[in-house]
Amino acid sequence: MAEPVGFRDFVEARSASLLRTAWMLTGETAAAEDLLQTALARTWPHWAKVGAGRPDAYVRTVMVRTHASWRSRRWHGELPTDDVVTLAGSGDDEHARVEERVVLASALATLPVRQRQAVVLRYFDDLSVEDVAEIMNSSTGTVKSQSAKGLAKLRDALGHLEEVERR
Repeated sequence: MAEPVGFRDFVEARSASLLRTAWMLTGETAAAEDLLQTALARTWPHWAKVGAGRPDAYVRTVMVRTHASWRSRRWHGELPTDDVVTLAGSGDDEHARVEERVVLASALATLPVRQRQAVVLRYFDDLSVEDVAEIMNSSTGTVKSQSAKGLAKLRDALGHLEEVERR
């Protein structure tokens, strides 16, 4: 099968952004890479239709649905872990950013799947309620309620994590 016209350009231009979304959904680098790769592989055969429309939304929809199906399985397979890599000569700012990402990933992991999806797509990817509803295949009211509940739980989780760190 020949490479679809424009697919490579799309992947090169949008992979970094889509990988960040995948990481926010999964909380793990290896799982995020797998999720994005799976979504792009599932997009490939449909590129003739997708490429002319809104390919970002299509790939995000595939990521959200794939992530939900992975999460609904009883056994989740291997649990990849990352070693925090300290860069030689990096300053405190780099360490603070790594720590913030770890804290955010821990807090996001406390959210149920649909709340996590709504929060990531709505606030991290800065998508409209309507776009998120389309991607999640739900109503705008559901997106609003899941976002609100998710943000409340995220605030609680972040507050709890700060209390634990102070001890």
